[in-house]
Amino acid sequence: MDMSGTGDKFFFDGQCCRAAEFLRAGASVIVLTGAGASTESGIPDFRSRGGLWSRFDPMEYATLGAFRRDPVKVWSMLGELLDIVDARPNAGHRALAAMEAQGRLRGIITQNIDGLHQKAGSREVVEFHGSLATFSCLSCGAGYDLEQVRGMNRPPRCGCGDVLKPDIVFFDEAIPPLALARTDELIASADVLLVAGTSCRVAPASLIPERVKAGGGTVIELNLEPALGTLADSTLQGGFGMTMTRLAAAAGCPVGTE
Repeated sequence: MDMSGTGDKFFFDGQCCRAAEFLRAGASVIVLTGAGASTESGIPDFRSRGGLWSRFDPMEYATLGAFRRDPVKVWSMLGELLDIVDARPNAGHRALAAMEAQGRLRGIITQNIDGLHQKAGSREVVEFHGSLATFSCLSCGAGYDLEQVRGMNRPPRCGCGDVLKPDIVFFDEAIPPLALARTDELIASADVLLVAGTSCRVAPASLIPERVKAGGGTVIELNLEPALGTLADSTLQGGFGMTMTRLAAAAGCPVGTE
């Protein structure tokens, strides 16, 4: 077998083989994903140069307090955010969906709000920071789905007249109880955690690798720039789509093409 190309060399190097062995041996594998899992789908990392937070101060546009004070102003940012709902899953999302379909992955905890894991076919997905799929009225409690909101003028308003809020977790909001409970269940049973596309800077999601490690589990990191240091038992440096696809194949879960 020719392994002279850089891609093949990476694929068969010690770290990838080690990570694949961890995945094959894991009785309960879970995944934590962040913004880096969606950049190949055309969604910029909010914290990157040119990203959303370089143009909108999150403390001014992405807190519940800011929304309550001036929802029209906050919707000048949310209107741009809605553009991401048209993005399509990339190869990495499809690889994780294939692993779940083949019984090799118990669930995904994602910090992303774009719904790309579900579009790729993943079923067990905990949306830790909420989702753009639904919207709520903070005054009367009415709920709306994305298609209803996309058909409204901006900012979208409830039948009662108040501005609707997307069901995402703003910076000063707590993680939804159901998401926390499901995350706790996945962590409690996990013996392998794959961390992909996140530097694990934002709590409480950032504590998930430490919790798995404290429970005796193994942590694999897949990132463009490694961030977990000695917390990771195996670190793969590369883009999410290609690296995740090759890792899944090495672990016995080949991914079909679209």
